[in-house]
Amino acid sequence: MEIQFAGEHQLPGKLGQFFIILSFGTALLSAISYYFATIKDTQDDSWKRIGRISAWLNSLAVVGIGSCLFYIIYNHFFEYHYAWAHSSRSLPVYYIISSFWEGQEGSFWLWMFWQGVLANILIWKAKSWESSVMTTVMFSQVFLASMLLGVDILGTRIGSSPFILLRNAVEGPVFSRPDYLSLIQDGNGLNPLLQNYWMVIHPPTLFLGFASMIVPFAYAVAGLWEKRYKEWPTAALPWSLFAVMILGTGIIMGSFWAYEALNFGGFWAWDPVENASIIPWLTLIAGVHVVLAYKHSGHSYFTATFLVLISFVLVLYASFLTRSGVLGETSVHSFTDLGMFWHLVIYIIAFAVLAIGILIVRWKELPITQKDEETYSREFWLFIGALILTVSCIQVIATTSIPVFNAAFGTKVAPPLDAIQHYNKWQTPFAVFVALISGFTQFLKYRNTDSRKFYASIAAILVASVVITAAFVYITRVYTNFMFIALTFAAIFSILCNARILADAMKGKWKLAGSSVAHIGFALLLVGALVAAATNKVISVNSSGVIPVAGFEKADKPGDNLMLYQNQPARMDGFIITYLSDTTIGPNTFYKINYKLLDEASGKIKEEFNLYPNAQQNPKMGLVASPDTKHYLTYDIYTHINAAPQLEKPSEAEGHDHEGHSDDEHYEKPSTHQVSPGDTVRVRNGYILVKGINRSATIAKIPLEKGDAAVALQLEAVVNGRTYPAEPLFLIKGGNKFDFAKSLEEAGLKLRFPNIYPDKQKFELMVYQKPEPPKKWVVMKAIKFPYINLFWGGTIIMVIGFLLSIFRRSKESKTV
Repeated sequence: MEIQFAGEHQLPGKLGQFFIILSFGTALLSAISYYFATIKDTQDDSWKRIGRISAWLNSLAVVGIGSCLFYIIYNHFFEYHYAWAHSSRSLPVYYIISSFWEGQEGSFWLWMFWQGVLANILIWKAKSWESSVMTTVMFSQVFLASMLLGVDILGTRIGSSPFILLRNAVEGPVFSRPDYLSLIQDGNGLNPLLQNYWMVIHPPTLFLGFASMIVPFAYAVAGLWEKRYKEWPTAALPWSLFAVMILGTGIIMGSFWAYEALNFGGFWAWDPVENASIIPWLTLIAGVHVVLAYKHSGHSYFTATFLVLISFVLVLYASFLTRSGVLGETSVHSFTDLGMFWHLVIYIIAFAVLAIGILIVRWKELPITQKDEETYSREFWLFIGALILTVSCIQVIATTSIPVFNAAFGTKVAPPLDAIQHYNKWQTPFAVFVALISGFTQFLKYRNTDSRKFYASIAAILVASVVITAAFVYITRVYTNFMFIALTFAAIFSILCNARILADAMKGKWKLAGSSVAHIGFALLLVGALVAAATNKVISVNSSGVIPVAGFEKADKPGDNLMLYQNQPARMDGFIITYLSDTTIGPNTFYKINYKLLDEASGKIKEEFNLYPNAQQNPKMGLVASPDTKHYLTYDIYTHINAAPQLEKPSEAEGHDHEGHSDDEHYEKPSTHQVSPGDTVRVRNGYILVKGINRSATIAKIPLEKGDAAVALQLEAVVNGRTYPAEPLFLIKGGNKFDFAKSLEEAGLKLRFPNIYPDKQKFELMVYQKPEPPKKWVVMKAIKFPYINLFWGGTIIMVIGFLLSIFRRSKESKTV
């Protein structure tokens, strides 16, 4: 008999699975309908209407999938594997939103959602391009929907559904019980590294960038398909700029997330998944510039088309690297393999074949100019710049794809041991050339330029660039490496060249403003990244030679970590730092680190602030820490915790000894003293003053009879600056001696008065002290990042430049 499981909420899962199937079917129908609408040479637009209706239904289905999945996660229905694997009851709402797209299925849904939004905009705005462009967009939507199907066809599983039940995804004897849900009190929770507000905004932005890359690809395919060779670049250019802007913003958001919230010790680690996302961004930037060259001169049509097409194929390759499991342990971003390896490969092959195939079919008809570009022409140097970016991407792809090559060919090529140094060595020269070209090409005209006028225009800028570079490298101390100096010069040269063009634009030539602002932002980004990466300095230098804690002898640089004991100040690079306290909120413990900046001349404190780096003692991942940063105009102080003692729960078995002395196990061995009034006994962190004797003391519930006597020793304990009065008792009753101790829990003391020595006029005092608690400590690392604000500021300026360019190119494309 089939087991009837108790407590399962199967309706939202069945409804969600229905929406998945509906999204797949409507995407397929829409793609087919738009295809026939494109190839049918007729005035009848019935196929187009079917395509539109199917696309709208697809959008509703995608929203339905998201609604059902969020309902399941929000209500903690842990009978569903996705909710159990990625969320928990302790997560606040904003982290529940993050857990929505932590898994592969959720991220594919996010991609599909944005692609659906863009499809609806294209239906509204694409005009004569609608049918051919939407054919490609909805074809991509078919593949994304198939990633969520989670159905078996001929023994092969297609996709992975977010609505699969836990008992169908995980094997275990517990699932033979109808009441298995009563044993599942909570889910696995969100990965501690992802419990940050950036997880709420970074993935949606990045996936909007990925989704938007399909649009220029679709326009390029449509232009070749319909033989509208000269029209598609103008129509696709605003979309290309939009994709570049959004994907670039998403990438930089990831950098800021890494810098602000992850213990990367920086903003870019050349992680394989970081590389995979930046490659299509760079190729589309190259494509945009070559498209501009073609629009103005008719040159480099094939290169422009190829770069636009290959950019989306590289987005798919980035998705493959992330989600196929091929990266294994080489990336902190990678997902585990959910059986989608070949599914993703087919996705890549389908669009690569589409791009290459249509280029081959139309090869003989492409508008290729026979005349070579003039050396003193803008299109020539735009082509050279695009070529440099392409070669740069090839280097990144080749190194990043080492795990792929090893898996495909059975080789055992090892990736670079120091990835950052390896990529920086290769990429810095490329960046120098790109920055130089982005500067002087602004003074070149399309087709040809008078060389004398060109050199006259840039002569003064060259001189100014040399002077400013000399001053800048001296101030920032990047003069230790020739390539650093070259990149600084190139970036400053680009800034000055584009500032000159921007000044002209402000006089009325506003159409030039977008590119100049974007180039200024990009150059600032480059120089900010260079200075911050090349001159950042670890200031938590441990010069004692003592390894902070066990395990740090295996660390690369144990001398970069300081061990701080609570309330014990330490000097660090002009600061006095003190670990003051810690506060546990949920799973995270926030460590209060006080910084005092000293004036070197006077020795007085110039500034004081607190930083709150936090860490989580995760049972699966160990210590998961997030930094905190103090921002200044010219530098940042970045602080994070590398080690901390394991947090312990207070023992409930420990009793309290208010009267009597039945249990001494929580105290050290007592010290015994013979004292008189006025004497002082030293204790840890204070002293005890013997004030006198109370000869008329009484004891509750013990009546005193003739011959009995009760005496209290009047004491005053002063510990850690606080005063605690106490009167331990000595009793003689029926010829027997008794004593009643007094416990001072807050002072960590227990006091006994066990005897009197009349002949000496002394009293016996026994002092019990609780063992001194272990000192609280943390091992912290602090890094100074100079001029990091140039990096963030350059990003903002670059995005503003893209917005201005999009506005301009959108006006131009309205006539197409």
